[in-house]
Amino acid sequence: MTIQSAVAGRRPGDRIAALAARAIDPKGIVLVLLIVILIAIVALNPSFAEPGSLMRFLQRVAPVAVVAIGQYFVIVSGEFDLSMGAVVTAQVMTAGHLIGKDDAKTVPVLLLMLGIGVLIGIVNGLATTVLRVPSFIVTLGTMLVIHGGIMWWTGGSATGDPAESFRSIGRGGIDGVPVLELIPYAVLILLAVVLIGVWVSRRPFGRTLVAIGDNPDAAAFAGAAVGRTKTAAFVLSSLSATIAGILLVGYAGVHPSVGQGFEFTAITAVVLGGVVLGGGRGTVLGALIGALTLESLFTLLNFTSVPATMRDAVQGAIIIAAVAYSGVVFARRRRRQAEPAVESDASPTTSAGVSPSIPLTDGNEAGRE
Repeated sequence: MTIQSAVAGRRPGDRIAALAARAIDPKGIVLVLLIVILIAIVALNPSFAEPGSLMRFLQRVAPVAVVAIGQYFVIVSGEFDLSMGAVVTAQVMTAGHLIGKDDAKTVPVLLLMLGIGVLIGIVNGLATTVLRVPSFIVTLGTMLVIHGGIMWWTGGSATGDPAESFRSIGRGGIDGVPVLELIPYAVLILLAVVLIGVWVSRRPFGRTLVAIGDNPDAAAFAGAAVGRTKTAAFVLSSLSATIAGILLVGYAGVHPSVGQGFEFTAITAVVLGGVVLGGGRGTVLGALIGALTLESLFTLLNFTSVPATMRDAVQGAIIIAAVAYSGVVFARRRRRQAEPAVESDASPTTSAGVSPSIPLTDGNEAGRE
C-alpha cells in the first residue's frame, strides 16, 4: 500500500486527530493563534480587512519580520544576538547624518551601511567562536558599545533628515495596483528577504546551522566548519538589522532610540514561531509567522485600549509561555520516540541466541552485500 493510498484511506476521525496533532504542535499552534487574533481584529475594526489596510499592516511588520529572520539564523545555531537593536539605531543615525538632502549620496551611504553590518557581524562571530566568549555576553557588549557611541555622536537628540529618495524605501511603494491600491517597497523587500532566507535555510549552509545548534561536537566531528558557519550567521543577523534600519528611516524618523528593544522583539517573534532556544529546531517561515502574530497581538491590544506600557510585559509572558510549551511538547515527543527503541531491545532471538535481524553469513558475503 502506498503512502498516498494509506492517507486517503484514513477514517474521518483519524484525519481530524492528525489535524489536531498538527494544530497543537509549536509550529502549528502559532498559525492558529495568528488566525484567531486576525479574526478578533477584524471583528473590532472591519476596515482592517481591506486590502489597503492589510498592506499598511505588512509595511509596519516588515522591519520586525526582517530582524526576526536574521535572529533565526543565530538562534538555530545555538547562539543569541542582543546587538540587533543597537545596529538598527546605528544604521538609522548613519543614514540621517551622512545623506542629508543630497540624493547623490544615497547609494554610497547604502553600501557603507551594508559594510558596517557585515563588520559588526564578523566581530560578534569571531569573538564568540575564536575567543570562546558566550554570544550573550559578546552581543550585549556590542550593544552597549554601539549605543554609547551613538549617544556620544548625537548627544541623545534627534538629528539628521535623509533625502526623500532614501526615505521612500521605507514609506513609498508602487501606486495604482488593482485591488491592493499600493504595494509598499517594504513589503517587497520583506518578500525578498523571506525567499532568500528560505533558500539559504534549505542549502547545506542552513542545514549545517541546524546540525550545529543540535549538537556542535557531532557537527564538528562530521567535518562542519563550526566557527565559520556561526560567524556567517551573525553576519546575516547584522545585515537583517541593517535592512530593518533602512526601512525604519522611511516612517520612524531619525532618533537615537528608534531601534530600542528590537533585539527582544526579534527573540520573542522567533520563539513564538517555534524556534527552540538553544538551537537545532525551527524554520524561517516559523520566525516570519511569529513576527506576524506578535505584531497582530500588539495591534489587537491597541484596539482594545490596553496601555502601551504593557507591551514589554506581554513580550515577557510570551517568551516564558512559548519556551515552556515547546519544552513540554518536545519532551513528550522524545519519550514517544524512545519507546519503540526500548521495545526493539526485547526482540526475539533464534535458538542459537542470535537476533533474526542479523544475517548469519560470513564476512565475504557481508562485504559483497
